[in-house]
Amino acid sequence: MNQAFAAEAELGGQEFRTLAEILREEARIALSPAKQTLVRSRLGRRLRLHGLADFGAYVRLVRSDADERAAMVTALTTNHTHFFRERHHFDHLVAEVRPVLQTAAERRPVRLWSAGCSSGEEVYSLAMCLAGTDRSAAHWLRSRDVQLLATDIAPPMVEAVTAARYSADTVAAVPDAYAGAWLDRDQDGASVSPTLTERVHARVLNLFAAWPMKRQFDVIFCRNVMIYFDEPAKRVLEQRLVQQLAPGGILYIGHSERLSGEADRQMQSLGNTIYRKLGTLP
Repeated sequence: MNQAFAAEAELGGQEFRTLAEILREEARIALSPAKQTLVRSRLGRRLRLHGLADFGAYVRLVRSDADERAAMVTALTTNHTHFFRERHHFDHLVAEVRPVLQTAAERRPVRLWSAGCSSGEEVYSLAMCLAGTDRSAAHWLRSRDVQLLATDIAPPMVEAVTAARYSADTVAAVPDAYAGAWLDRDQDGASVSPTLTERVHARVLNLFAAWPMKRQFDVIFCRNVMIYFDEPAKRVLEQRLVQQLAPGGILYIGHSERLSGEADRQMQSLGNTIYRKLGTLP
């Protein structure tokens, strides 16, 4: 088959609607018709990989092959992030939340979750904020049971978190004080210090599948994730996040996102897309 033909294969309206419905079933991600060109571009690579001539053949493959459905979800997942994105969240964490967590860690495990972690910049920004700008100040992390979970539906993103290595352009967004303490630089970029990576556990997780976590979290970051779901899916996810949050725990969401319904009634808004679950941290 001519690979150039696959690259130029047209994605018809019915094929797009079928693929969009499969994506919704697999990951609850909602695709508007405006995304048809994007879908054609990203999935054209899958056609070339499998030697398929058109999207009709790809639809048949996706319907019959669970591995390819997972690969399609990965291909259509948007992974846009950077270190210290929406900086006010991290400022709040350092000023208001870290002291509470340090006290709590003296008597019990402390758990934080980056849900929809992408390639890891968020969870490592979070870890840097917990550790502080001086390596000696991170003693509380090393001496206490403090763990950070990073999850994403896309396996390549989870692998990137585990690798904890970033380009020079990517780490340019890290404030100098944190970069000096927690990035090990070389000519090609930088790696995150093992002091932090050993606290971060990256896992593949579909936010609408069963969650294996048995312990509630003190802090959850789920930012710029819910914008990809329709309203019913958002309400389901919001409620699940609130249930997974310990009383008094903090939830950070994206700048264009708002809680609604039952989830909102269980939370206190602290402004700037920051919420505290009613109650007191144990």
